[in-house]
Amino acid sequence: QLQASGGGLVRPGGSLRLSCEASGSDLRFESIAWYRQAPGKEREWVAVVSTLGVTAYPDSVKGRFSISRDNAENRVYLLMNSLGPDDTAVYYCNAVSYYSDGFYYPKWTLWGQGTQVTVSS
Repeated sequence: QLQASGGGLVRPGGSLRLSCEASGSDLRFESIAWYRQAPGKEREWVAVVSTLGVTAYPDSVKGRFSISRDNAENRVYLLMNSLGPDDTAVYYCNAVSYYSDGFYYPKWTLWGQGTQVTVSS
């Protein structure tokens, strides 16, 4: 189970950096993805980083979000810039099991609490 933190209330155009950490797991050996779920919507992936540091983003966040990993700290970060109201959601992180049909399927069925990101003026 991974724990996400760093969310909060931010104005449109603002930035936030989220952090993902694990207890009892070495993230160096996992591809890690960030997901988000807005009220009434399905969970979607917003960033993924492989064990080699290769990253991918959906078009909705490409150029605004940046995922990175710090293996020494056993953390994965998500830097979010130019935030807009559509980015309001609970953000989660999880290891990646596999990729299919445009979706990175999570490895662990037990999700952490997530961190709320609210973009509002």
